[in-house]
Amino acid sequence: MSDRRPRGATDPVPRERSGAIGRRYPRTGTEPATAQSPLRLRLLLSAVFLPLFAAGAAFFGVWAADTGPGDSPGRDTLVALAAVCAALALLAAADLIAVRRRLRRERGSTPPGR
Repeated sequence: MSDRRPRGATDPVPRERSGAIGRRYPRTGTEPATAQSPLRLRLLLSAVFLPLFAAGAAFFGVWAADTGPGDSPGRDTLVALAAVCAALALLAAADLIAVRRRLRRERGSTPPGR
């Protein structure tokens, strides 16, 4: 018996665990088809490092504000360290939000109205 699909049609690519817009390219690697990101580990690491980086940014910021001329390390170095810690804190916060949304979506418990 013949297949009734139009000529050139391919099977749809499954959308599970592929993100918001679906898989862009077919799988070509040797990873398992059910490979998953370690979301719980990412959640734990983000939850641990977010307050650490925020505290580091505050610490280096206060230290930089209290530094006088000729002190070592210099004010510019401390401001740079505070900026790096703040950027890493923002990255950890964004990852924490993304992981929580993905875990909520996988459990199927999205809040009403969304």
